[in-house]
Formats: sequence, C-alpha cells, structure tokens
Amino acid sequence: MPLAADFREIIESLPDDWTDLELDLRIADESRYVEAASYLVTCNAQPYSHHDWHWRLLLAHRFGHAAAAPTVHGTLALLDDAGIAGELALRELRSGRVEVVQMWGRPQSVRDEFRQLRAQ
Repeated sequence: MPLAADFREIIESLPDDWTDLELDLRIADESRYVEAASYLVTCNAQPYSHHDWHWRLLLAHRFGHAAAAPTVHGTLALLDDAGIAGELALRELRSGRVEVVQMWGRPQSVRDEFRQLRAQ
C-alpha cells in the first residue's frame, strides 16, 4: 500500500481530539535515502536510526510545533510518485487537553501540593 494511503488510514482512525502524533518511517531501498530525505525536509522529518527506522515524523493536529497532517500527506504522496516504497509505524499519540496553571514565582512546595491534589 502506498505511504500516502497508509497515512490517510492512520489519520482517519484517530479520535477527533488528538493533539500530537509521532510516526516512524522506513524506506525499503536504503540506496534512495538521500533522495527521500530531500522530499522529507518539507515536513521536518527527524533522522532516526532505531532498529532500521529511518525518520521520525512529528505531527500536530490544530496547534503546536510540528508538521500539519496535510503537509505530511503531501510529502508522502511525493515519495509515492517518486517510486520510493516504505512503511509507517505509529509510535505515540496524545489526545485531549491538559490543565495549564501559571506557577511562575510560586515556591516548589506549592507546585508539589498542586500536583499531588490533581493526581488524586
């Protein structure tokens, strides 16, 4: 299955409130690594060499410091058009919202107590 189709399938299976997503990408023909890297620079793929996985793709849904899903989809479509086969693996997904409370200037004891109360 082409990379863009795999990616679309992954995105469509996620809940609507997902915020961050980490994917690993491995290409089948390692001799085309540099060519693939020239395409993947558009979505800021991070070089990654953990058990033969070549890149880590960081995605943000509605906000954040990562690539948007349409950008990654377009990049993977370019890889498909160039004939670079590969495989995607979902590594981490974060969803929902977290409470943000300004703790600047407060002592560590207040921060610890706040964290302890919220963890119950």
